[in-house]
Amino acid sequence: MTEPYDLITMGRIGVDIYPLQTGVSLAQVETFGKFLGGSATNVAVAAARLGRRCAVVSRTGRDPFGDYVHQALRDFGVDDRWVTPVADLPTPVTFCEIFPPDDFPLYFYRRPKAPDLVIHPEELDREAIAAARIFWITGTGLCEEPSRGATLAALEARDRRGITVFDLDWRPMFWGGEGGASGDGGATGAAARAAARPYYEAALRHATVAVGNVDEAEVATGLRDPKACAEALLDMGVELAVVKQGPKGVLAVHRDGRTAEVPPTPVEVVNGLGAGDAFGGALCHGLLAGRELGPMMRYANAAGAIVASRLACSSAMPTAGEVEAFLAGR
Repeated sequence: MTEPYDLITMGRIGVDIYPLQTGVSLAQVETFGKFLGGSATNVAVAAARLGRRCAVVSRTGRDPFGDYVHQALRDFGVDDRWVTPVADLPTPVTFCEIFPPDDFPLYFYRRPKAPDLVIHPEELDREAIAAARIFWITGTGLCEEPSRGATLAALEARDRRGITVFDLDWRPMFWGGEGGASGDGGATGAAARAAARPYYEAALRHATVAVGNVDEAEVATGLRDPKACAEALLDMGVELAVVKQGPKGVLAVHRDGRTAEVPPTPVEVVNGLGAGDAFGGALCHGLLAGRELGPMMRYANAAGAIVASRLACSSAMPTAGEVEAFLAGR
């Protein structure tokens, strides 16, 4: 086997079609830009932009958008060897609307089924997954078989070696739910959370780091207070719980008692959709560098803020020099 990867992510991949006009609905948009997308993929791109050796485990359609995904990964310096085609399913496409500063509706085209949910356990390179310095999985990967079984098999092969990150990544529509994760979740919100929770609990038993916002942490823990969520995640097996609190910043709590609560980095928001993925890639970069919690959270916040100030997700991910310059100017 080659030298272990700094980061292997497993999960969604596809094409983001973003409007080049802001403040209008898709019905009024006239021009669009095409970008590499998918949360797990964007995290790998973000870490690669910071100088880390990264790969993605996912699947695409056998179509021109699938070809584009492979080319974009290579252009970003992300290894695409474990991104394989599914002959009879299209590569997913995601549209968004852009209403700054905080309204960015997403429209997922993942029917009849997304190829990234057709990862089979027997296809995994378990040796490479076990050897990676960080392995990153997402909640969406647990929503359907065979991806669910493959994700749990990868975690078992990993056996808590190195750093294993569970991105709580809650998308209720993938679990049969509607709307958000809490009171605004519609009639099926609670049912969707209940369906997801046992699989979240199973994944957390294999993870060393959990990261997500309050809605996502609620799916795993049943709680909404950020500190209570963090403590519950530690009780469920992780060593580090990172709870993103939106305008209140980010809370990080380690099993050894260390805590950091860092305020957000203010910017003029253009598109907030890629900020969490930039945060994730920068978090991995900081974990690999052995940074203390406070500086690591500030660095990750800065990376997210930079992307929020730009239109795209993957192509907007900052370099280490850009993050450092941004922090120096604060």
